[in-house]
Amino acid sequence: MSDENDSGEERVTMPFKFVTAGFDARFPNMNQTKHCWQNYVDYHKCILARGEDFPPCRQFFLAFKSLCPGGWVARWDDQRENGTFPTRLDQ
Repeated sequence: MSDENDSGEERVTMPFKFVTAGFDARFPNMNQTKHCWQNYVDYHKCILARGEDFPPCRQFFLAFKSLCPGGWVARWDDQRENGTFPTRLDQ
């Protein structure tokens, strides 16, 4: 696939694969807010318990990255840094 832009240069485009979180029976509804929250919390609990190099933690990371709006994640990250996050992650 190639295309020409306004300057006449050839632009090469690559196919894009859209990936999102798979079905989770705990969250069967259309509203995925709780699914987003739980995967964010599970990811941070997993890396605290096992470290960032533990491969199963990656599934939680990919799920919350695809489900959660960036503003929410930024706010939760700030809350974790400030010690005001509403859930204990060390349990």
